[in-house]
Amino acid sequence: MSILGLHRGRQRGMVLVTALLLLVVVTILAVGMFRSFGEDEMIAGNMREKHRAVSAAETAEEYAEWWLSTGNGTTGTPCTGPLSVAAGNVQVCATGSVPASFTTLPWTIAGAPVGVTYVPPAMNVTGALGGMGAYYQSPEFYITYLSATANGGSLYQIDAVGYGGSPDTAAVIETVYEVQSNVTCVTPPC
Repeated sequence: MSILGLHRGRQRGMVLVTALLLLVVVTILAVGMFRSFGEDEMIAGNMREKHRAVSAAETAEEYAEWWLSTGNGTTGTPCTGPLSVAAGNVQVCATGSVPASFTTLPWTIAGAPVGVTYVPPAMNVTGALGGMGAYYQSPEFYITYLSATANGGSLYQIDAVGYGGSPDTAAVIETVYEVQSNVTCVTPPC
């Protein structure tokens, strides 16, 4: 065998080793890309659920504002249990009967759940881990009477919670809403 033939045999082995190393590098790059795509999808899904929870909470808060603006506001009564808009039970709670924290869910006073459940029309509430378009739980709100205002109105604090597709995706929003009884329309349309 000549020296030239011996040299070619070594080159063929080197080509195999080089090809295997390139294959390993390409495989690692492909796996990294697929993991990156999976993480991006998880981030997008979490953002979607967050926005759904905030929208549900805003819906409950807007309903509470509407309910107060229709003349239902009072100085409040002690709130001791859960209520439902569907059953026509909405109330204003006295300042002394509020949950210790509105950021701790579910809202409770002395260990008993409180709040008003509001189910918007066409909301799909499953009570379990939901899929696309399904919500884990109905939004809730809690109205607290704060004080009378100098212009004859009343201040109310509205806390609302909404859920996405799981109990881990909850959003709590809080607003202060003023209702005035002596407001008149100056420029039509009113």
